[in-house]
Amino acid sequence: MSTVYYTASSLDGYIVDENDSLDWLLSRDIDSEGPFAIDPFMAEVGSLVMGADTYQWIVKNQPGDWMYPQPSWVVTHRPEVVVAGHPVQTFAGDVAELHPTLVSAADGKNVWVVGGGDIAAQFVAAGLIDEVIVSYAPCTLGAGSPVLPLRSEWTLVGSAVNGEFVCAHWRRA
Repeated sequence: MSTVYYTASSLDGYIVDENDSLDWLLSRDIDSEGPFAIDPFMAEVGSLVMGADTYQWIVKNQPGDWMYPQPSWVVTHRPEVVVAGHPVQTFAGDVAELHPTLVSAADGKNVWVVGGGDIAAQFVAAGLIDEVIVSYAPCTLGAGSPVLPLRSEWTLVGSAVNGEFVCAHWRRA
């Protein structure tokens, strides 16, 4: 069981552009069963956590029923952001206090820190992220939300090409 920050990034290190758009990502070719693809990754995820901005992006761009069967949390001081009917819990506080709940809910599987970068940085700063997996798209955005806005050290354990993406897997150094 690991706590994993799994995300995609532009070559210049942004996960969304200055307009909170993922158009740059969603227009790319990737093999859904290839190296570092989302489907095999999700099969190993037992719970997930994200920030309010990421949750609101999902709600806006993929409305309807909640898309994840795993127990899900949103770290926010605004519990009203959760859409009625979504089986999503909110948490306001230090992520170190939430982490044991995430691990317990994962029931032996991985905890996925969905993002964004600020939430991932909170988990990294608390020493709670074991692995980082980033799929880099062949573009630059020039601005937006950084993939991980703090200094940290990692050891590369693997890399591969999947469609248009160069994917890298790191463990905490």
